[in-house]
Amino acid sequence: MSNEHGNLIKSPKQLIIMVFASFFVPLIIILLLMVFVNNGKRGEPSTVTEQLIKPVAQLNFKDASAPKGTQTGEQVYKAVCASCHATGAAGAPKVGDAGAWAPRIAKGYDSLLTSVLKGKGAMPARGGSSPADISDYELGRAVVYMTNSSGGNLPEPKAPAAK
Repeated sequence: MSNEHGNLIKSPKQLIIMVFASFFVPLIIILLLMVFVNNGKRGEPSTVTEQLIKPVAQLNFKDASAPKGTQTGEQVYKAVCASCHATGAAGAPKVGDAGAWAPRIAKGYDSLLTSVLKGKGAMPARGGSSPADISDYELGRAVVYMTNSSGGNLPEPKAPAAK
């Protein structure tokens, strides 16, 4: 008979070496691949994780019997107006773009407030907010905040008389 197909392992020492090699070589390869993948460029772990698990929407429960505080123009802007005016969506002038706001500011505060209250173009009346949530006075403060952030110099509207 020929010896072509003989055993590669001829001693117990070779058997032990092959058992350890067959276990540790794939393990080392897997660990090196993990290190290679984890060393890729990426953002700060907390930022990436927060973006991946952030909620799509948030519920804001309010006590209906609690006294309602007046919001600042910036708060109303962030809650209602920023969705379009921060990005320029649907043709809305971006806050901070003096060129886009100049013709609007030239028409005056009353014209701007009327546009907000009644709606204009793609903007719904009151910016899509409810009168129960945001008053006309608060919307006026948001108008002043946006125009003053975009090169205007409008005075803060006067607070309504207390009931």
